[in-house]
Amino acid sequence: MKSLFWVSAAVVAYVYFGYAAWLFLRARCRPKPVRRAAFTPSVSIVLVVRNEEKVLERKLQDLLRLDYPREQMEWVVVSDGSRDGTNEILRRHAGTGPGQIILRPEAGGKAAGLNQAIAAARGEIVLFTDARQEIEPQALRCLMENFADPDVGCVSGELMLGNPASGEAGKGMGLYWRVEKMIRQLESASGSVIGATGAIYAVRREFLVSLPAETILDDVYIPMHVIQKGARVVFEAGARAWDLPDQGREREFARKVRTLSGNYQLLELAPWLLRKTNPVRFELVSHKLLRLLVPFALAASLLTSALIPGPVYRIFFALQVLFYGSSLLALGGIKRGPLARMADVALTFVALNTAAVVALANFLSGRKVVWLR
Repeated sequence: MKSLFWVSAAVVAYVYFGYAAWLFLRARCRPKPVRRAAFTPSVSIVLVVRNEEKVLERKLQDLLRLDYPREQMEWVVVSDGSRDGTNEILRRHAGTGPGQIILRPEAGGKAAGLNQAIAAARGEIVLFTDARQEIEPQALRCLMENFADPDVGCVSGELMLGNPASGEAGKGMGLYWRVEKMIRQLESASGSVIGATGAIYAVRREFLVSLPAETILDDVYIPMHVIQKGARVVFEAGARAWDLPDQGREREFARKVRTLSGNYQLLELAPWLLRKTNPVRFELVSHKLLRLLVPFALAASLLTSALIPGPVYRIFFALQVLFYGSSLLALGGIKRGPLARMADVALTFVALNTAAVVALANFLSGRKVVWLR
């Protein structure tokens, strides 16, 4: 039982601290800087929307404000069976934006919409973005500078949780996302990033692949195929898109379940990811797959520390109970002070690992998760 406790604790420690420490050392000992330079290739901006009338007008204006040569840009916007005012907004902009509008009469899913948009894209580089997030004007130029390096096949931007006026959120999901970005920066500094930021990432068109039907994580599936073809996937902190830090607990939980379910789906869609032929297999397992085991390691650690006699295990048990118990304070509505910040982090941690359990249940039962707008 002691062995189970220490193995479980080691898994948790490695996922949240050990992997980042290893990346830090690798980046120091074996850095791989990107040879950036001014570069303005032709770019196709791909956007798939469904029932986005509340944010679409703002998004299209956002794209018009991008600091990039207009003659080098085109839009490819796909409306996937929208039933609100989305199509009317797109029709109004059909003559003002440099690009194509594709109206699909029936919803086929985001993957199908992306495949149609990719087929229509004519740019050397394809930029993927979503409807809700606000892209900073200089973001596209920052992304393109990385493509001056011929070894780079995909560039991920940075998602900021907050707003440009008040800055990034630092609590709960904001703290989790900051840790995630640190890991991506370290991966990029010494190799390739495992996945991209779905709200803003760009790919050389020659590396794009067709997405299988109902693909959940296009922002991992596509970058992993870029790596398979011998190119790098890098992270660009200067290319920023802003999103609200809190979409509501239910929505955030559903989104996380969908993302974690996508990790299981990836292994079905691309089984080569776990083979030796995958040049970043170790990073994929460390960054994505071991996280799926964390809730079970946490449960084993809690149970064994409660059952094993001895002061060391009693202390571990008490600390775990205190941490998990503090998440109830966040549910109870505590808002201010250090205790509130700890409670918010604890609640986010519990919610993320609960989502991993739900994702496994979905995978084992064959239950499909839908595309969230």
